[in-house]
Amino acid sequence: MKKKLTVKQWIGAIILLLLFILLTIFLYNQFHEDNRFQTFTNNFFLEELCSNPIHLHYMLSDASAYSIDESSLTLPVYRPNQVEENLDKLEETVATLESFHPERLSAENQYTYVLLLSYIKTSRNCASYFYFDEPLSPSSGIQSELPVLLAEYRIASVKDIENYLSILSQIPSYLEGIACYEQEKADHGLFMSDNAADKVIEQCSTLMNPTDLESGGHFLEVTFKNRLGRLVEQQIINESEALAWQSENNRLLTTVVAPAYDKLADELTLLKGSGTNSQGLCYFPDGQEYYQEYLHLTTGSYRSISEMKTMLSEDFGNNYTALISLLKQYPSLKDSLSQETVSLLTLSPEEMLTALQSMMTEDYPAIPFTNSATADCTIKYVDDCLEDYTAPAFYLLSPMDNSKYNTIYINEQSINNHLSLFTTLAHEGYPGHLYQTVYSRQYLQQIQANPVRNILHYGGYTEGWAMYVELNSYDFAIRLSGKEKTDETALFLAEKLNRQVQLCLYSLLDIVIHYEGASQERVGELLSAIGLSNEQTIRAIYEYIVEEPCNYLKYYFGYLEIEALKNQAETAWGNSYSLYRFHSFLLNNGPADFRTLSKLLSITVANP
Repeated sequence: MKKKLTVKQWIGAIILLLLFILLTIFLYNQFHEDNRFQTFTNNFFLEELCSNPIHLHYMLSDASAYSIDESSLTLPVYRPNQVEENLDKLEETVATLESFHPERLSAENQYTYVLLLSYIKTSRNCASYFYFDEPLSPSSGIQSELPVLLAEYRIASVKDIENYLSILSQIPSYLEGIACYEQEKADHGLFMSDNAADKVIEQCSTLMNPTDLESGGHFLEVTFKNRLGRLVEQQIINESEALAWQSENNRLLTTVVAPAYDKLADELTLLKGSGTNSQGLCYFPDGQEYYQEYLHLTTGSYRSISEMKTMLSEDFGNNYTALISLLKQYPSLKDSLSQETVSLLTLSPEEMLTALQSMMTEDYPAIPFTNSATADCTIKYVDDCLEDYTAPAFYLLSPMDNSKYNTIYINEQSINNHLSLFTTLAHEGYPGHLYQTVYSRQYLQQIQANPVRNILHYGGYTEGWAMYVELNSYDFAIRLSGKEKTDETALFLAEKLNRQVQLCLYSLLDIVIHYEGASQERVGELLSAIGLSNEQTIRAIYEYIVEEPCNYLKYYFGYLEIEALKNQAETAWGNSYSLYRFHSFLLNNGPADFRTLSKLLSITVANP
């Protein structure tokens, strides 16, 4: 005879059943939300990658691992009034993200969620101001960026050759789309100034110089030939195949790409005169509002403009006072600044990078390689025809799935002494962009982080980091040169302070030009504070800042934000603070916006 359960036993069984049901619901919600978020971010990641085959090829060395067929992808071609579609898409993405319950996500996904939502919202806010974006900036526009990307396009197989040549054939449609966008900018009174248009038109002619193309000496012909040569050496193709591919490349450059650049120049020539403003963004309708949003997106800082200006003004005052005091103490330094008087480093760029790697080990964590590979770096020099349009140096990102091969380009026209070369290599290489990028990607791979974090761009973080380590590299230069005498050490310090004073002032000028409406005359008065009175120099600085809003702030205010985080960490961690720990915190949790990093730091315990 079966024994009946007592009332207490029934109650206990029911409680256990309810607990089991509640636990099941909790685990379902937990894993269901994580899976739903993972699916969304994976789709977002792949969609962003596949939107541009050039960018995808730089981001992934093995697209097939993500089930992507590169040959099926095409360059994005702007369609009439697409700005509205772009905004709608961002609005939809924000709505989808806000439908998630972040408290149900894993800790890693919660962090990714915070970063992604903040990033998309800020992008949405900028996109809501139609036609303010300028893809053809004279200093960093598509017209000069595209040839560099093509010259460095990785070619390791026949399929890569075919995809590369297919991209060349798509350039006319791609540039026609940009011309369509520029026409719409003009229709809305937001076209660039005639002066800026003249610069872009000249670049179009110079970059695809017909004489160089006809002689076979154009850098896009030479670099393609060299890449094919490596495939011949590896016996992937033979000599006759290489010649056939070279002939097709030269044909496309001459009959397809060059005419497309000429057509773009013609379109811009026709639009000249429609630009209504050659000054700061604030002279456009809604220009001040757009500038605020663009400043947040570019720098990753969400401080108010008044707070930014206060921080910059204080930094300028401190560094300027320190520089003047140093020059009074050592009067001979005034004539030594930025001249080749430092016997420091008669080292090659490669030797400088090696020295930097060696000296940084005490304060910077080692790159967390997940295998036995190491990060190699090739130094290259900007082609003569690109020197006027590119930065003093730049680092080309390595693929997120293969950090072994890295490239740093040096613009010899812009670097005039060994000290500036050394600090530039610190900025671009170690402990700068190369180190930070490879570290971040290897670390994210190691912790199996959401891959979407690899495509979120935080200019203030990446350029702020590079500026931060560049300024610290002056101390490395003193150690490397063995200059222990006070007057020679003072020269290095004066160079550093001079660099900070200039960049800080240019960052302040960005605000007073674009937000407050300062004229070129007013800018001249401000520049005279640091001894710059040459009218041509003043005009060049003014025009650059007008054409590249927030660019100096991305570098220098990003640096100031990192310094603010360092001060916050020193206070929060007390005796357990160290540069090594602080740098590890920044590298392990970035790239990110500074608001998120500050919040994360505020909950970090004092002891690691």
